[in-house]
Amino acid sequence: MSVTSPVLPGETEPYYDLGSYHRPIDTPSPQAQVWFDRGLVWSYAFNHEEAIRCFERALDLDPDLAIARWGIAYAIGPNYNKAWDAFDPADLAASLARARMELGLAERGRASAVERGLIEALAARFPTDDPQDTSALRAGHTGYADAMARLAPVYPDDVDVQALAADALLNVTAWALWDTSTGEPAPGSRVIEAKRILDDALATPAGREHPGILHLYLHTMEMSATPQDALPAADLLRGLVPDAGHLEHMPSHIDVLCGHYRNSVVANLSAVQADRRFVEREGPLNFYSLYRAHDLHFVVYSAMFEGNSQIALQAADELAGQLTPELLAIESPPMADWLEAFVPLRIHVLVRFGRWDDLIAEQPPADTELYCATAATIHYGRGVAHASKGQLAQARAERDAFAAAYERIPDTRYLFNNTCRDILAIAAQMLDGEIAYREGRFDEAFGHLRRAIELDDALPYDEPWGWMQPTRHAYGALLLEQGHVEDAAAVYAADLGLDPTLSRCCQHPGNVWSLHGYHECLQRLGRTAEAAIIGQQLELALARADVPVLASCACRLEVTDPCC
Repeated sequence: MSVTSPVLPGETEPYYDLGSYHRPIDTPSPQAQVWFDRGLVWSYAFNHEEAIRCFERALDLDPDLAIARWGIAYAIGPNYNKAWDAFDPADLAASLARARMELGLAERGRASAVERGLIEALAARFPTDDPQDTSALRAGHTGYADAMARLAPVYPDDVDVQALAADALLNVTAWALWDTSTGEPAPGSRVIEAKRILDDALATPAGREHPGILHLYLHTMEMSATPQDALPAADLLRGLVPDAGHLEHMPSHIDVLCGHYRNSVVANLSAVQADRRFVEREGPLNFYSLYRAHDLHFVVYSAMFEGNSQIALQAADELAGQLTPELLAIESPPMADWLEAFVPLRIHVLVRFGRWDDLIAEQPPADTELYCATAATIHYGRGVAHASKGQLAQARAERDAFAAAYERIPDTRYLFNNTCRDILAIAAQMLDGEIAYREGRFDEAFGHLRRAIELDDALPYDEPWGWMQPTRHAYGALLLEQGHVEDAAAVYAADLGLDPTLSRCCQHPGNVWSLHGYHECLQRLGRTAEAAIIGQQLELALARADVPVLASCACRLEVTDPCC
């Protein structure tokens, strides 16, 4: 394990390499200082359980250290990826009680003026001791944001205060910062205030090397109309905190939106290596397993866009292997609701690459209650495979099995920001469309595919997107197969972001699949000058694919060579 942090007296092994971050605090214990720095870095890296352990170590060394109690309260409360409504009842009650207790003790501890300001501001996040008072807890987001917005200008040169103020403002409407259809702030969002704070910080040397500032800026910009504006911040974050897997991963949120699929794969493979170091030390039975799953999920998603089947399958299989029944059986937090939907990512990879026989060989899980989303996804994949092979009776049987499995999925089962039921409603339309198409009912088939596109576009913002393979890829491929070249060209241009049809987050610049389809359309339409430009982009994209790319979707049976 690489390290920069020292081996402290009484420790027997080195700690993680968390880079050079340091915030001086008023403590007589150098060791407490080190553990506080570690805790705050982990907080910025969204590994809140490890952050709490570090703050607790700092308190063991300096029991009067009020800012360490602040750290525990900050890390145990809601965050950008875990709002209050994502806490199960037991977790909510325990977290709320612990936060309020620590802040109460912090009021009597030793603190500098700025630390006292942070403690007082954070108290506004926890305005009630009643975990059932949801309105008060929601109001706490606004109260805390208001308090931090007042504190930030008092300490304009304190980069941590600026980061924490931006964080508080973003959490007022976490994951709903921008209206993606207009590019304007979403209702109630305070993203403009947060962006101003972050932009000012990034204009300083301290801000450009601060893990919290950089991390939050990527979240601020990813669902905006101009995610590319965050590419410099993404580059600054790469390698800044080597053993914080989530921070190694974060640049990929911008990479993937800019069509930099290889950079996204590399960033997430680096994150996976850091995650392995973490799980070797701490074990897999913790909430950070969600972040480890997220990194592998991103590898799968990005590798699929660049046509790399080997990397996608390896990552999907590694992820499924991590999600053991022991982990999914944890009830608080309810890990099955958070993680089970990652298990069948392999099915999406097999569909992407047209591995029909492998799909048909997939068997549904024995426990269809625990693995309910997995069962439905497998039946969807098998149904698409049978339809593509012309085995329509079997395809219809899989569609019926899919419908039955879908009904077993509870509303509480999520894949990050989207419910599994919303995601798999797209699968239902895709499967109906594939079957109708192979039955020769083309108008009906295209109706189902258009409905799948509508559902896909309407999913709440997420990265990776809730549906793993853009629905336009199948629609465009089958339009081309039926000779609807103009219509297919419009579909591909929209997917590539070459016209303003789609919101920015629904565009997939430079992906090899739509480049292939659009290039073919341009050639067939005689638009040779445009075809030459797209053809060059296609050749570059094809260089990284490890399979022949002959259509935008393997469901198209009549395929064409990309060079013809």
